[in-house]
Amino acid sequence: MTAGVVVLDGMSADEYHADNSLSSTGARKLLPPSCPAQFKHDREHPTAPKKEFDYGHAAHKLVLGDGPELDVLDFENYQTRAAQKARDEARDMGAVPLLRHEYEQVQTMADAIRQHPIAGPLLKAGTGIPERSIFWTDEATGVRRRCRPDWLKELPDLTICADYKTIRDASPEAVSKAIRDHGYHQQDPWYCDGLAAAGAHNVRFVFVFQAKTAPYLITVRELDDLTRTIGRAKNDMALRVYAECTATGHWPDWTSPTDDIPLISLPTWAAIKEAEEYLQ
Repeated sequence: MTAGVVVLDGMSADEYHADNSLSSTGARKLLPPSCPAQFKHDREHPTAPKKEFDYGHAAHKLVLGDGPELDVLDFENYQTRAAQKARDEARDMGAVPLLRHEYEQVQTMADAIRQHPIAGPLLKAGTGIPERSIFWTDEATGVRRRCRPDWLKELPDLTICADYKTIRDASPEAVSKAIRDHGYHQQDPWYCDGLAAAGAHNVRFVFVFQAKTAPYLITVRELDDLTRTIGRAKNDMALRVYAECTATGHWPDWTSPTDDIPLISLPTWAAIKEAEEYLQ
């Protein structure tokens, strides 16, 4: 294990996210289509929990056995004041509120994971470590980094880091687009760096994507070498940006200081298409 590395089991998610070190999610927000100014604002003004994340949190709890408590509410919907009050009280206590039919849906999702030929054995209860928090210092920039793998399966000559995500569409094509849109190709090398700093050898990072609609299909994938290399290069850039912003106290938006108004163009694909169609 590298000096200065901290590895914690049992650390709450709130404690982890309150730490001022840089996470993979934060690193992604430093780069386009976001920017350092947006990153700084979001860190200083965290948003309230969104209902759209409740399914994911609940599925993590039932599949991985770790996460906030689930408060199952016996209401059909949240249209009544009683239901709204119960929902708000659950959130105030740090629990995830779920209507009865929502809870039953998440249970079915967890059952589908357990029955899957790859995801089932990989995420089997008692065979791995959920939500381990790792903190370390980046040697090149001095930036303090952190990661929190969903699931670590430690074998004699191999450590499998599994990341479980719920998604609207779990088809390979949709998963590929989600990796691009959400920067998940940065998460893989970021977490592998943290595990290497903590002393792990021969790490394989595996994504487990599950659709949030019946029949809750599952796609398990690893990144190819090129995609992972691109993600690592983006992480390196984000670390340099963060180090510079922290040192200077300047968190720029998308436009560097300039006296001119920059030009902007159509996306490349649209420019080519419209040029072929209209510039004849």
